[in-house]
Amino acid sequence: MRYLTMRFLPVCIILAHIVFTNAAFAQNFRASVVKVDITPDNSQQLLGYQARKSTGVHDKIYHRIAAMDDGKTQFYIISTDICLISPSQYDKLTARLQKQLGITPMQVWWAATHTHSAPEVGPAGLPSVFLGDRYKHEFDAQYTDLVEQKIVDGMVEAKKNLAPAKLGTGWGSSNANINRRARSIEGKTSLGMNPDGPVDRRIGLLRLEKADGSLLALIANYAMHGTVMSGENLLISGDGPGIVSEYVEQKTGAPLLYINGAAGNIAPIYSVYPSPAAGRLNQFKAMLGEKIIDASKTITATSNQVTLKAAGTIVEIPRKEGLGWPDDLKNYTRTTKAGVNMIRLPVRFLKVNDDVAIWSAPLELFCEISNEVRDRSPFPYTFYFGYTNGWLGYLLAEEELQYGGYEPTVSPYAPGAAKSLTEAVVNYLQGDMRSGH
Repeated sequence: MRYLTMRFLPVCIILAHIVFTNAAFAQNFRASVVKVDITPDNSQQLLGYQARKSTGVHDKIYHRIAAMDDGKTQFYIISTDICLISPSQYDKLTARLQKQLGITPMQVWWAATHTHSAPEVGPAGLPSVFLGDRYKHEFDAQYTDLVEQKIVDGMVEAKKNLAPAKLGTGWGSSNANINRRARSIEGKTSLGMNPDGPVDRRIGLLRLEKADGSLLALIANYAMHGTVMSGENLLISGDGPGIVSEYVEQKTGAPLLYINGAAGNIAPIYSVYPSPAAGRLNQFKAMLGEKIIDASKTITATSNQVTLKAAGTIVEIPRKEGLGWPDDLKNYTRTTKAGVNMIRLPVRFLKVNDDVAIWSAPLELFCEISNEVRDRSPFPYTFYFGYTNGWLGYLLAEEELQYGGYEPTVSPYAPGAAKSLTEAVVNYLQGDMRSGH
């Protein structure tokens, strides 16, 4: 018996070491969050609506950066209180991050909250093709450089501050939005309100906690245009998304990264008013901010056993015939041997453990598309992050093309785009992402 005990003791020690090592690796999840003020101290061209310059500041605007590390993969999400950026600006930033910090583009998502009351950042990109009258001026290179530098500085700080953490996921709901494709009796469509139109009122939520269980940060995914205020407003503001983020932070003591969803056809319930007061901007604290806080309280099953997997694919979609293309986006188009001009649409994916799938695209997507992807996804938590890593236009639900209106006019995609994107994303979720390849 003593011989057998001595013989099997080393085996037991080895097995115990393997179990302990695997447990230690699984519990090696770390996270951090950084908030950086990017409010300009001078007048700026505002992006959204007609060309116009700011006359002051209503509320400050920020970068909010969340960093996550599972011991093997580092991943960064940046939420910025701006309207949108060209994909070329994202490429410029990520090339710098890779050179200076060794962080690859696949590890970084840069999402714009889509407020229409914040300064331009970088070149106009695709909007200049449809709305050239808005971009007869040069963009402010000095402010753009400041915005970029503050991301780099924030990423350095976020990487340095990584600490043991836990993560949880949940759903919430808010009635703060409404379909904006108003339909006349003749079937014509204009920007307005359509209470009977498709909408997505779910709040997708990631809760990051410190090792002791206290709140580190919230990442809230909700579809809503940043258009509480109209083009008459000349004050810099985060609009609805910014006001909600600041309110949640004041109430919880932790930053909120607001990540817009498929808001291409979704407006705030109070929309395009001349001023914050007229637009009831503060009411969004209750309509959406409180709903985010309530939803975060229901996430009780947080864990330090987290694995992250980042991936991406290119979906090619024919663009409209005769449509021009900006010089800074040459990497996002190609011409087939048959002479068809294709848009090369980058779609990114993030898998968190086996139950969370997040996909993103540089699109102003109609909610019907992301709703269908979510319904067909094998993952119980499937979120769409819109306005991410640039902007390549509106991509509409196919049935909406017949009604015309603003969005079909400024969409660069030929008919059939919705089906092409939907099938590509669903196939990836059901195939490579589910299998873990």
